Amino acid sequence: MEVKQEETGHKGSFYVEQEDQRLAEMTYSWAGNDRIIIDHTEVSDKLRGMGVGLRLVEQAVTFAREKGISIIPLCPFARSVFNKKSDWKDVL
Repeated sequence: MEVKQEETGHKGSFYVEQEDQRLAEMTYSWAGNDRIIIDHTEVSDKLRGMGVGLRLVEQAVTFAREKGISIIPLCPFARSVFNKKSDWKDVL
């Protein structure tokens, strides 16, 4: 299952599509040039329990490390994932 990314202006998302239907999405906004704010995560019932939400957050962490930026996880789901992953503290 491939996680894709799109960005338009100061907003973006990481998402999973199947048959041209977006079944999972995590949205973010840029806060300046050096950080993003994760504000929402949603996963369709069709994908629940498959770790898709975690994969979206993992992709955001990879993106942040590649760009040398930090993440502010305002979304409750993303925040809970970061609280469990001490090896991701470098992007907070």
